[in-house]
Amino acid sequence: MKVLMFGWEFPPHISGGLGTACYRMTEALVKRNVNILFVVPKKYQDTAQNGSHIIGADCTDVHIGDIDKTKEIFKTVQQSLNLSFIQVNSLLVPYIGQRDYYNITNRSFEELKGHYARDFHNSVSMYRRFDFSGGYTENLMEEVDKYAVVAAQIAKENDFDVIHCHDWLTYKAGIIAKQISGKPLIVHVHATEYDRSGENVNSRVYDIEKAGMDNADRIVTVSNYTKRIAVKRYFQPADKITTVYNGIDYGGNMLQKKKNPFNKKIVTFLGRVTFQKGPDYFIEAADKVLKKDKNIIFVIAGSGDMLNRMVALVARKRISQNFFFTGFLRNKEVDEMFAMSDVYVMPSVSEPFGISPLEAMRDGVPTIISKQSGVSEIVSYALKVDFWDIDAMADAIYGLTHYKALSNMIVANAGREIRKITWDKAAEELEQIYSKLC
Repeated sequence: MKVLMFGWEFPPHISGGLGTACYRMTEALVKRNVNILFVVPKKYQDTAQNGSHIIGADCTDVHIGDIDKTKEIFKTVQQSLNLSFIQVNSLLVPYIGQRDYYNITNRSFEELKGHYARDFHNSVSMYRRFDFSGGYTENLMEEVDKYAVVAAQIAKENDFDVIHCHDWLTYKAGIIAKQISGKPLIVHVHATEYDRSGENVNSRVYDIEKAGMDNADRIVTVSNYTKRIAVKRYFQPADKITTVYNGIDYGGNMLQKKKNPFNKKIVTFLGRVTFQKGPDYFIEAADKVLKKDKNIIFVIAGSGDMLNRMVALVARKRISQNFFFTGFLRNKEVDEMFAMSDVYVMPSVSEPFGISPLEAMRDGVPTIISKQSGVSEIVSYALKVDFWDIDAMADAIYGLTHYKALSNMIVANAGREIRKITWDKAAEELEQIYSKLC
């Protein structure tokens, strides 16, 4: 089985859970003898190797003649999406909605071709390459369209059985690859615009997402929570959608607890400081807990567009002495944070899945999650609250920090529970989907 897979990031150059999920998912598929050709916008020298064949769109030669042929296909996709290029603030990533910063520039594919392919036909070389930042820059939508052009060349040059696209940034590339190759298309929905922006969705991002789902032969969602959104908001037939839950790496040993420097209990929020993740609800609940017990430290570990507002909120409530903001944490820093934590809280407003609670449970940290999350569908030994119910959240935090028997019971059972949540299981289910399509 050969799979042409489109993604936007791959470790170690990642901005969130999407890159990690793609890495572990492909690693598990390779173990099952699935041949993965994974395309990213920019390939770095230190890109992680897990048995997949990684292709950088920035390293792919696009034939000048094929650019002209691709233009008609690209225009068809462009027209079907009713899109122009969008210049987007650099903070936009797959799990974040920056709806207040969208700046429409109305640039056409012809302008793109003219800018990047000037003097193509007078050039000595019949091949050109596109530049990619490999991240989420202000020219993100321009890069999404360039990525789709390169996808056409890759689809023409390579042999594969199925196309698999991860999240909206790659959907246009997947549609074009399908039109060129005639191979079946899978779109993997890790998050939607409704998760990122609530009811104030950006219609152009929504159009890309819907077009990807409409053109897909199969839709994979990371939870039934996300599946319901695809049915209700994107008008997809339920029988076209399969839920495949993410996994967790379980080494078999719990992280060794690390004494924190405060000699106080530590309650941690770890994630992007954005509307979707509900950091304001975490602070409101913390304020209630601190009215009963000031011997607790609350930590917000992460960065995002709401960070300054959250610092200001903590200051207004006069609880700064019990709050720490660490900024974005990576790899070992995350492990060290969990090693010091007594409770982990994920108060997400809308969470398609949520890998971080599984990491906390794996590391022996009792966990509180919002009911509005995909991961709540597969774990029993985490306390579950509605994101808006700050009284229930505060009670859960107080209970886990004051009643050792409750905390120990949850930790022991959670450790056994997550052993069943593996990337191997996800890979097995994906392989079955591939086989049915080919």
